[in-house]
Formats: sequence, structure tokens, C-alpha cells
Amino acid sequence: MMASRFLWGTRMLAVQALRACGLARAAARSMASGGGIPSDEVQANDLEREIMMAARNDLYPYNILAPKASPGTKEEPNLVPSITDKRIVGYICEEDNSAVIWFWLHKGETQHCPNCGTHYKLVPHHLSP
Repeated sequence: MMASRFLWGTRMLAVQALRACGLARAAARSMASGGGIPSDEVQANDLEREIMMAARNDLYPYNILAPKASPGTKEEPNLVPSITDKRIVGYICEEDNSAVIWFWLHKGETQHCPNCGTHYKLVPHHLSP
């Protein structure tokens, strides 16, 4: 009696698993017939979509290249573009040094590198033309 209950329970679990597998196959078939998996551009929203569209037009908001050099004084700081109110900056103070000094730039006043004193200022960068 106990063994038959166990086998009946196991059979029910197997039936449920097969039904779920059939549903998964049907979902995969419908996804494939409907054009497949949506692309990143289709799934992107808000800021992510805006960044993708800007990159397509050769505008890169997260440029890893150094900003246009200026004297780096308080009166003429290095300008760092950002699409938000803050951005992290990595700076190598001396040419032969391998240590990168990281610090945050915030919207507003000029800030300086804590190691060598070079000044930076965050400037707004708009993606939309």
C-alpha cells in the first residue's frame, strides 16, 4: 500500500515535469516564429537606449581617453564631460608612475587631484543632438 502511494506520487511528479517541458517547448517555438530573441536595442530603455543611439552616431559619453589637456590650474581646469552630476576620474600624476589615483568629480566647483594638485571640473555632456 505504501509503495503504491509512493509510485503514484512519483508518477504525478513525472507528469507535471513533462507538461512543464511541453510548455517550455511551445514557448521556444513561439519565440522562434516571432522573430527570435529581441536585440539589445529593442530591450534597452531610457538612458541605456540613449547611450546606444549616441554610440551609433560616434558620440561616446563614457570616453576612456584623456580629456583635452589644459594647464590644470584652478583658473583653467581640465574639463571632464559627464552625463550625470558626478563621475569618477583616474589620473596618473607622473609619466613613469604606474599607480592610478582615483577620485570623484562632482557637479559645481573645481576639484583637484589629491596627489599632485591638478584641477578638474565636471561639465555637462548631453547625448541628444
